[in-house]
Amino acid sequence: MSRDSVLYLKCRQFASRICRLHDFLQQKKGERIISAQIVRSGTSIGANVAEALYASSRRDFINKLTISMKECSETLYWLDILNDNGYFDSGKTRSILEDCEEIMKMLVSSVNKLKSVSSYEVHEDTDNPPFTNPLNPDAPEVSYDNPQN
Repeated sequence: MSRDSVLYLKCRQFASRICRLHDFLQQKKGERIISAQIVRSGTSIGANVAEALYASSRRDFINKLTISMKECSETLYWLDILNDNGYFDSGKTRSILEDCEEIMKMLVSSVNKLKSVSSYEVHEDTDNPPFTNPLNPDAPEVSYDNPQN
């Protein structure tokens, strides 16, 4: 996957929505605490997906996507808190919650697929298989034996 992958683009669009939500909460509702938290967690989802584009290993790649999942979970929590306290109408809440849930499903699916043994080629040297980043196939393959490669 690259910068024009579905996951990357959905995360960027979601981050833009979160920024607009942050502005709305601060300017129209006078809410400062939760809006600061939600802008951090909501934009961090895509930031970690972007970092995963250049992961140095399979483990690093999975770690970045796992961090994105955690940030997505936190964002869902803050959205629920905002909804429970009447900061915006249920239609808008449902839409942004659905976007966040969709991203979470994509992240969970990606991480599960990456963790499954069957989704990778079997390499002769199973202790040090080369890593090709599935999000960015144009990135150079990383070999554990030759970090310059």
